[in-house]
Amino acid sequence: MSKTRTPESTEGQDGPQGPGTASPESTEQEAGAQLSTAPVEDRAPNPPRLGVVGWVRWFWRQLTSMRVALILLFLLSLGAIPGSLIPQSGTDPLKVSDFQKAHTTLGPLYEKLGLFHVYSSVWFSAIYILLFISLIGCIVPRTWQFVGQLRGRPPGAPKRLDRLPAYATWRTETGPEQVRTAALALMKKRRYRSHLAGNAVAAEKGYLREVGNLAFHMALIVMLTAFAWGQLFKFEGGKLVVEGDGFSNVLPQYDDFKSGNLFDSDRDLSPFNFTLDKFTATYARTGPEKGTPRTFRANVSYSQGADGKVRKTAIESNHPLEIDGTKIFLNGHGYAVNVTVRDGKGKVVSQQAVPMLPIDSNISSQGAIKVMDGYRDAKGEKEQLGFSAWFVPTFAGAGKGTMFSQFPALDFPVLALNALHGDLGVDAGLPQNVYQLDTSHMKEFKDSKGKALKTRLLPGETMKLPNGAGSITFDKDIKEWVTFQISHQPAQGWALGGAIVAIGGLAGSLFIQRRRVWVRAVEGPDGVTVVEMAGLGRSESAKLPEELGDLVGRLHTQAPSAPDTPETPDTPETPDTPETTGTPDTTAPSTAVSAEGAEK
Repeated sequence: MSKTRTPESTEGQDGPQGPGTASPESTEQEAGAQLSTAPVEDRAPNPPRLGVVGWVRWFWRQLTSMRVALILLFLLSLGAIPGSLIPQSGTDPLKVSDFQKAHTTLGPLYEKLGLFHVYSSVWFSAIYILLFISLIGCIVPRTWQFVGQLRGRPPGAPKRLDRLPAYATWRTETGPEQVRTAALALMKKRRYRSHLAGNAVAAEKGYLREVGNLAFHMALIVMLTAFAWGQLFKFEGGKLVVEGDGFSNVLPQYDDFKSGNLFDSDRDLSPFNFTLDKFTATYARTGPEKGTPRTFRANVSYSQGADGKVRKTAIESNHPLEIDGTKIFLNGHGYAVNVTVRDGKGKVVSQQAVPMLPIDSNISSQGAIKVMDGYRDAKGEKEQLGFSAWFVPTFAGAGKGTMFSQFPALDFPVLALNALHGDLGVDAGLPQNVYQLDTSHMKEFKDSKGKALKTRLLPGETMKLPNGAGSITFDKDIKEWVTFQISHQPAQGWALGGAIVAIGGLAGSLFIQRRRVWVRAVEGPDGVTVVEMAGLGRSESAKLPEELGDLVGRLHTQAPSAPDTPETPDTPETPDTPETTGTPDTTAPSTAVSAEGAEK
């Protein structure tokens, strides 16, 4: 006969005080023991007074608890917000200076709180270190405990299986030993860790849940370590290179440079160099996307080390060149005008390609041409020349009322110049903007009408300076320049690997359920075997009753239900055979679950 009992159906049977019967609490505690490696908090009703050692232990338990780890992780995320909203001295000191000048009240306050250098501040480092200690202190004991569980066996069956959330029972004529052997084979086939424990089979599955949990926390440590290592040893710099020029990876060659606190230029700068052979840019010519870039490609020749073989490659957007862990990105581009400056005697005093700074999408550009040495005026006295320059690759045409470029390609290049002479201020030792002139100690050249000398030049044309002061020629060879971002971010692979492992571990800890199943087979008073199956999971889930129902169905095919026993009359009769007494009940038993579960 097949029977199904729920936890509620046990009323009226031997209770918690019955002889040889465990209480419901102790039964469930034994059945669910070590389903998790989370530390158990001791809550004594009257805790003793704590001494120094006791307080240290209490603080350590609080610090290594999951609750505190989550709080620290939240504080770390919260503390990173100012680093994204407020300019940082390590990234852009000029913006920090401008912010302090514009906010005379907030500036000093932010400086005291370390908000201009968040990631190296004392409070951010303290949160970071405490989170490290918390994670390590949480993982180490749980790992050892989990290893101990793997080396052990699933616990034996509790005395009252009918009190567990998923439960089924039936009677069978198959012997208890045969049922237990079939159950053990079934559990091993379904990849349960199982063994015989007395009159029952104990099986457990879902260890990957705890593996995923531990892997997630270990991955967090790897990610935090990789992030810290990358911030300490990273470097990033920019370099503007004109076609035909090159770059060597040494500190003086960079236009701008920033690095981590433990960076050493002699140790961490990889020896390499490259030359910009040619830059190619194409743009959409028609349609609503006219002027939109189609191709940005920098053809370079590079070599690694002092005697490295020269190789050629192309650097494109989102396709950097990587040399010994250092990546070279294509960051921006523009035009460099070639000009030749002569003094009053016709001597060439300067011949250079001057980069122009784009100010719009059509590469209308401004710049400054500076002649610092070698020039003498008509009287033979040393002087410096400066030219404020405006360049458009595609001029709209004279009389069109605009000096802005109409297209980014070199369709109709024009260079507008305003000439000055005097002292450029470069000898004062103060940094200057290469795209602007300091005119505080300079005078404009005047034309025949007494107005400032200004002119527009086509490639190959020359502007004469008054009074035999010399000339400047706009050469036909217009070059392009490229800004490269050269960066080295160590431990990026570790950070990526940690992120992947963290996602996988989190998915495993969320979707894999650790559960235990017991199969008890004992001989009843009438000689028929009574089979009980029960399951217990770490958390309530409808999948546990479903899985138990599937196991019951598979085991029931090997140990079918015994036929119902007919009532015996008062007068002795010759017993009928099973075939003549009726159809035996071979219906598979159902599982009984708690109110939260499903019934199958």
